Amino acid sequence: MSSLVLKPGHVQPVWAGHPWVYAQAVLRAEGGAIAGDEVKIVDPRGNVLGRGFYSPKSALAARLFVRGEDPRTFEVILRERLEAALAHRKALGLGAGTLNTGYRLVHAEGDGLPGLIVDCFGDVLVCQFLTLGMFLRRELVVGMLVKLMGPLAILDRTPTRAGTLEGFELASEPWMYGTPVESLSFQERGFRFEIPMGLAQKTGFYFDQREVRARVESLARGARVLDAYGYVGSFTLAAARGGAREIHSVDDNLLATEVGARLAHDHGYGELVRFSKNDARRELAAARASYDLVIVDPPRLAPTRSSQKNALLAYAKLAELGCRAVKPGGILVFCSCSAAVDLGRLTRALAAGAMRANVTPFVLERHFQGADHPVPAAFDEGLYLKVLIARIEPLSSAPAPAP
Repeated sequence: MSSLVLKPGHVQPVWAGHPWVYAQAVLRAEGGAIAGDEVKIVDPRGNVLGRGFYSPKSALAARLFVRGEDPRTFEVILRERLEAALAHRKALGLGAGTLNTGYRLVHAEGDGLPGLIVDCFGDVLVCQFLTLGMFLRRELVVGMLVKLMGPLAILDRTPTRAGTLEGFELASEPWMYGTPVESLSFQERGFRFEIPMGLAQKTGFYFDQREVRARVESLARGARVLDAYGYVGSFTLAAARGGAREIHSVDDNLLATEVGARLAHDHGYGELVRFSKNDARRELAAARASYDLVIVDPPRLAPTRSSQKNALLAYAKLAELGCRAVKPGGILVFCSCSAAVDLGRLTRALAAGAMRANVTPFVLERHFQGADHPVPAAFDEGLYLKVLIARIEPLSSAPAPAP
């Protein structure tokens, strides 16, 4: 088997459990490996640190799926990791026969299968193959999922960006197994969702916010709520069931608002909720201290570290708009799904935006992605979702001029 030899000074993170090997950390490639091959990762002395799939066109030269010397084939490892992932989700109370038939089954590095995402929507599985190595083995993955899960259908929703970064062309036929369906149907916390295939973003839904939606439900009693970037209104439904007196859900996708309105009606909240197609920033700017609870959950603003600076400015502006929309003493739920923006930076963006809004945010709670999105301890980059729940109060004195 071919090898990637690491440079001195770049061994410690991989030895400690970080699953990524950056291209800049590679001293040399030995053995004639080609893109997508399994390669050993070795230190300068020849000690084997693990195995991964080779991606020579990517900034990440390899992502480890096994550590140390391990004679097992990838097929054996894949089956073991999928079985463990399924058992973990069952232990969390997710899956058939529960109130949560929609969940993340495989979370890439978090389940020891870098480059693979699998979300479960009832009887339908949606996959993303984010590395060339995993993409080349997609038929093996699908076959194993069929054996273990017996799904009605399996859909490939690999983003175009992944193919561009890794150097492969996406499959022309997205349905990899079974009978194609027109919508993704599932339950979350007892709510019944049906997402048309023409609407579904990413894999189709944002399961990572499940616990935060439950928290919003508990905070919503008697509140006037604004759900910015509402998509199909999953936060909206939570607030409605929690006893909110009025809810406005905003998204710039017309179909999303139409689906959200239908879901609210089907759950008996049609008279309570108003959906509108609009830019969330424009809606926040117009609100002016008129909501008791505001949820700001924008799409990813920093897809890479190079975009971090501009993203932080955008988060600070969103924080300012969110703070202005909240009544004194009200609650702001401020979210980021950008892995390149850590909790500290997001908190500073909230503080900066609040200062420009002439208010003080008191952070009450910090939340992260749900337990079906696990993160290895050595892999800070895997903790991509950060949520701040803050009480917004007026400044006790006039702020200093902005720097």
